[in-house]
Amino acid sequence: MLKKIIIAPDSFKGTMSSIEVCNIIEQGIKNINPDIATIKIPIADGGEGTVDAFLTAVEGEKVFVKVKDPLFRDIDSFYGLLQDGTTAVIEMAAASGLPLVGEDQNPILTSTFGTGQLLLDALEHGCTRIIIGIGGSATNDGGIGAAAALGVKFLDEEGLEIPLNGGGLSRLHRFEISEINPKLKNCEILVACDVSNPLYGPEGASYVFGPQKGADDVMMKILDENLIHYADVIYKELGIQVGELPGTGAAGGLGVALMVFAGAHMKPGIDIILDTVHFEEALCGADLVITGEGQIDGQSLKGKVPVGIAQRASKHHVPVIAVVGDIGDDIESIYNIGINAVFSTNRKSIPFESAKMRCRNDLLKTIESVIRFASIFDV
Repeated sequence: MLKKIIIAPDSFKGTMSSIEVCNIIEQGIKNINPDIATIKIPIADGGEGTVDAFLTAVEGEKVFVKVKDPLFRDIDSFYGLLQDGTTAVIEMAAASGLPLVGEDQNPILTSTFGTGQLLLDALEHGCTRIIIGIGGSATNDGGIGAAAALGVKFLDEEGLEIPLNGGGLSRLHRFEISEINPKLKNCEILVACDVSNPLYGPEGASYVFGPQKGADDVMMKILDENLIHYADVIYKELGIQVGELPGTGAAGGLGVALMVFAGAHMKPGIDIILDTVHFEEALCGADLVITGEGQIDGQSLKGKVPVGIAQRASKHHVPVIAVVGDIGDDIESIYNIGINAVFSTNRKSIPFESAKMRCRNDLLKTIESVIRFASIFDV
């Protein structure tokens, strides 16, 4: 008999946020059996919606802050302060995200300074643990903007401060860390990163992610050369090799600055949120986990949310059902890591634009069918 179900989906990209998916799945469960206890754990990918997902999962409040946007214009931004009062959750997109620049996309000029201001405010609030999601950035500055907001000075050969953007990196000669915020020493910073791209090169920040931020071929080459120079200066000053570290290409290299200057650690976003919400404790007494995402396919083994959920649940022998929009080819391998069944919400063969209009009701009806079927058995 089903008594307790954990709901832990990713967003369905382009249609529903993870919080919305959670609520619809819960409603579908309650429509069939209102006595089933549910625990909702929305999963976000580090971009827009990350703060809301954490606040929904573990409660807390939003803290509103005035910061600089990627082009140094004043904006109202925010971060999440979790209920323990010492953990902050930041989505860098709220200060340095692509939507904030509109049609003025130019990764030569954009900066992560506003993200650093969010970090600084969290430190001033007494936070000793900061989780930062780095999806959706408009920047390619290697994180020097954020580091500067925390007190690092980036200087040219004449000792003058360089522009805190992707273009300014070409003038970098050295940096000074004597005025970096001392509270960083007592703060654990976790960077939610789900890509393995290095800082520079053909698979690096500029060439892979630059085009979506407005970079043309000439600009990509300049930005890549600037990041190579940046890595060389870091090695010269601190003896740290950062160029080929996996994940440093995310968010235009923001992770590099956070690791080098703030002592941050990079971890898959799914692991950070599951650890923060004590997911494995929540599994105690659970009869079923329902997870999901927009599409599951042969690439889902590479860090996708349903796989991360299943790997944790399987250790506790809790079955997992994935409810998804589309099912791609070559998914057989996912059954070996803890997913017991996959169901598609597509109840009618129609184009995506039409399916978007009915996706919420389709998800609801699919969940109702799943619960009806699962209730037949002692899962």
